[in-house]
Amino acid sequence: MAIVEQEQHPSQAATEQRVRAEKQLQGGADPYGSEVDQEAMRLLHELQVYQIELESQNEELRRFQEELEVSRDAYAELFDFAPVGYVSLDGSGVIRELNLAAANLLGIERRPLTRTPFAALIADAAGRDTFERHLSNVRQKPGMQRCEIRLSTKEGSVIHGQLQSVALAKDNRAGYILTSIVDGTDRWQLAEELKGAYDKLETTVEERTAELTEANLQLVGDVQDRRQAEESLVRYVAEIKSLKDRLQAENVYLQQDIARVHGDVVGQSNALTYVMFRVEQVAPLDATVLLLGETGTGKGVIARAVHSASARKGRSMITVSCAALPANLIESELFGREKGAFTGSDARQIGRFELADGGTIFLDEIGEMPLELQCKLLRVIQDGEFERLGSPRTIKVDVRIIAATNRDLAEEIRAGRFREDLFYRLNVFPITLPPLRQRKEDIPLLVRHFVAKFNKKIGKKIESVTKGTLELLERYHWPGNVRELESVIERAVILSQGTALKVMDRFESFSGTEGQLRHEVKALAEMEHDHILQVLLKTSWRIEGKNGAAVLLGMNPSTLRARMRKGGISRE
Repeated sequence: MAIVEQEQHPSQAATEQRVRAEKQLQGGADPYGSEVDQEAMRLLHELQVYQIELESQNEELRRFQEELEVSRDAYAELFDFAPVGYVSLDGSGVIRELNLAAANLLGIERRPLTRTPFAALIADAAGRDTFERHLSNVRQKPGMQRCEIRLSTKEGSVIHGQLQSVALAKDNRAGYILTSIVDGTDRWQLAEELKGAYDKLETTVEERTAELTEANLQLVGDVQDRRQAEESLVRYVAEIKSLKDRLQAENVYLQQDIARVHGDVVGQSNALTYVMFRVEQVAPLDATVLLLGETGTGKGVIARAVHSASARKGRSMITVSCAALPANLIESELFGREKGAFTGSDARQIGRFELADGGTIFLDEIGEMPLELQCKLLRVIQDGEFERLGSPRTIKVDVRIIAATNRDLAEEIRAGRFREDLFYRLNVFPITLPPLRQRKEDIPLLVRHFVAKFNKKIGKKIESVTKGTLELLERYHWPGNVRELESVIERAVILSQGTALKVMDRFESFSGTEGQLRHEVKALAEMEHDHILQVLLKTSWRIEGKNGAAVLLGMNPSTLRARMRKGGISRE
């Protein structure tokens, strides 16, 4: 920063110089004394004072000149080595002076450029027109004026620059400033490159934005698909768990059911042929079937025959024995229960109607069902819906119902133990199974069937049944029907030695009381116990081998050991 001192007014300086001159003259002696004329003395005094003033003014001018030269040198140094180009023009646009930066920018020495019209340095006519308008604006308007021009260098190249001009005087002279921190050509190239980069960046941003938008939409879709998939997975897991629970429950029930199945329908009597004809009529339909007949006539076998010949054979047939279940558990067994539905229900249970959904449910001994549950059963038959114990949610099922009873339901209705409307719903297609005494011609076939079954189960090799044995079996009236015959054959297979079936039962005892029956069964068990013990004593407790007790008894060694454990037979 240059600091310029403030100048004194000329009259004030002259007065001070005169005072100093007079003081100098007063200090010297008067050389003329009294002889010199007073006027001459006055004039001489004034001349001396004036001389002193001139000398003082000359000294002041020399000092001012030195300071001006120092200031001019500083200005010239700042002007020449400024980082931008400075050009001083007169009012007509002719170059009067330019600094070193401007000369270097144009690639021309400063001396040849002096007195050169600035317009001659402009590269094109449009630029010269722009400069003329710019020059006019500078003359007319105060403050800095700007315009963009293209200048030609000495080598013929073109540089871009910005002309910034300001009038320094109000006469025809004006000062203009051509500025450039960086070479004009590089700046414009950089500007073009920057613009190109910006345009490319914008294009890239737009493309990337479009890609990101599409990716975002895809991601949103994927998230929605994933959420739906997770929801579906949760639903499928719940369904799988439900199906798993159902299959496990079905497996338990089927295992129990398999133990109750007596085998396929065996027989060729007219009575049984008619029963099978009725089965063929109703099996393809979904009509409710009511099986009637005495206990042990094979109602379970016929129910399975109906199911196996129906369109539901690919699904399970669930069997429920209404007589075998306690009255307080029948409802939860049939319809299921939620956890905590009643005291002791610490787990959720699927009911057998749910297990039978899509298949068949066999309600054996339907006449034993408590009266208070018959209404709920009626609703299932009519509407196919019910609620689990402890749950308000209604469950819909598609189940075919086969019911069986050995009771006279008409008598049960008269006694008030069975609902009449339920009977009508069950009695859509009744099938009455004949007792064994009415189909005695089927006894030989049944005997052979049961012998083959128990040969496989027990490990025996009974190959023949004597004619006398068959006649004995055919003469008996069979109050327990096929179930009783099956039990007799199983005991006979166990007790028979060799390959011929020997029936040791005293059939007349079966017509006695229940106590007599239990006594006879106990007697048979004791007989079997004694017989096995005698053989073991005879073989010195040798079970296996050529002379072992198993061979003499006609049993498999493992079967013999099982019988020994059951009978409490052990060597001391």
